[in-house]
Amino acid sequence: MAQQLCHRTRSLLRLSAIVSSSSASSSLIPLSDSIIPRQQQQRAGFAADALTVDVPVPFKAHKCDAPSLSVETSAQELLSFFKTMFTMRRMEIAADSLYKSKFIRGFCHLYDGQEAVCVGMEASLNQKDCIITAYRDHCIHLGRGGTLLEVFSELMGRKDGCSLGKGGSMHMYNKKGGFFGGNGIVGAQTPLGAGLAFAQKYLKVDGVTLTMYGDGAANQGQLFEAMNIAALWSLPVIFVCENNHYGMGTAEWRSAKSPEYYKRGDYVPGMKVDGMDCLAVKQAVKYAKEYTLKNGPFVLEFDTYRYHGHSMSDPGSTYRTRDEISGVRQERDPIERIRKLLLSLEIASVSDLKTLEKEAKSEVDEALAKAKESPQPDTSELFSHIWVKGYGAEAYGADRKEVVVKLP
Repeated sequence: MAQQLCHRTRSLLRLSAIVSSSSASSSLIPLSDSIIPRQQQQRAGFAADALTVDVPVPFKAHKCDAPSLSVETSAQELLSFFKTMFTMRRMEIAADSLYKSKFIRGFCHLYDGQEAVCVGMEASLNQKDCIITAYRDHCIHLGRGGTLLEVFSELMGRKDGCSLGKGGSMHMYNKKGGFFGGNGIVGAQTPLGAGLAFAQKYLKVDGVTLTMYGDGAANQGQLFEAMNIAALWSLPVIFVCENNHYGMGTAEWRSAKSPEYYKRGDYVPGMKVDGMDCLAVKQAVKYAKEYTLKNGPFVLEFDTYRYHGHSMSDPGSTYRTRDEISGVRQERDPIERIRKLLLSLEIASVSDLKTLEKEAKSEVDEALAKAKESPQPDTSELFSHIWVKGYGAEAYGADRKEVVVKLP
């Protein structure tokens, strides 16, 4: 049985543990492969040289040293950040319209405003790393190598969805990209993330697992249990708190006596990061990953903000003011930050960025049209993916003698 369990665990992680020949800074986002065609780069005069940018908001460290505020990047990476975040934003706005038009049923939690967390993380990860998150997962799936078609199809319950149309908004999944969901139960993904990290360590995979949760889940007991076992066993897991300041409609100060979530690990070191800044996120994840591979768990708190309500059933304006939302848009929006940086460094012109925006809109519209044409899952799919194949294992009764069942 132990060998069979090991076999199943190894199969689960095999595709996500592919040794990548690219550097850790290469993005898994497929969109970035075609973000700026080489001919267009040459025509627009885009620089490919490396450059260093200082992030404006200092890191706050707990039981560790803070990384440098000077972040190494390149013109191509900054353009990639802009195009990818803009595409994600358009995708979520399209999902809003789909929900209101009743193409999407059930729950739907949108990520607009928080794109810098996903994109910045991926800049420091590779194919050996895993991510597991809660139900605000559309952009995370895209960042892990998923496609717009997969996201839109899954949202509408169509066959071409990443979970074959059976998971919906809250259950995106991409094993090949090392993305293990989309989980609907608040905080339940945190011990699962510790389990993924255990599998990585057990199988000697040189990668980490990022276990993402929100400030609303930060008081869950299972999170602290997962941190405890991860610290005891020095598991390569980074606990990532996306603090958007409202757990559903409850402000953090009303639900947490101590909202310094990066310190919640106590004996586990942590760091608070400006989650609206791609470069700050990239630098923090790079630091945390290096630490985690050598020493064990780490906590990252990303100070971010969602523009939509908790879900599509929440207008998002009953527990916060519209002035608050517009203020964040004007002062901290992650896309506008990168736009201003690209313009100030003269990497791209206003016209260049408009061209990228048009391309992104076109890609989103094309994927949405294809997703609407995707068929519904076959009726037989109601009965698939329910039982795990037992590889011939035998299940015994309580006395291990009388009742013996051979699993399929």
